[in-house]
Amino acid sequence: MNKRIHVLYSGSVQGVGFRYLAQSAARSHGVTGWVRNLEDGRVEALCEAEEASLNRFLDKIKEVFGGYIKDAVVEPEEATGEFKGFNVML
Repeated sequence: MNKRIHVLYSGSVQGVGFRYLAQSAARSHGVTGWVRNLEDGRVEALCEAEEASLNRFLDKIKEVFGGYIKDAVVEPEEATGEFKGFNVML
């Protein structure tokens, strides 16, 4: 059963390749959704996948960018199945 999470990352997360690593990690782990920069310096992601895949995705981001992330707020939501891939929103 797919789960959905809404994630807000804060810290030095813009301008370091964060969104493109998120896209690569998502595709590697079968996660769908999107990631984008926010005007306030945070990065926002909306993701859907099996719970284990979402956890691997979050772990990969933390592994690579843990030193840049000050805080990560992860909120569960109801999965909708609306995504077909994972995109970097501009």
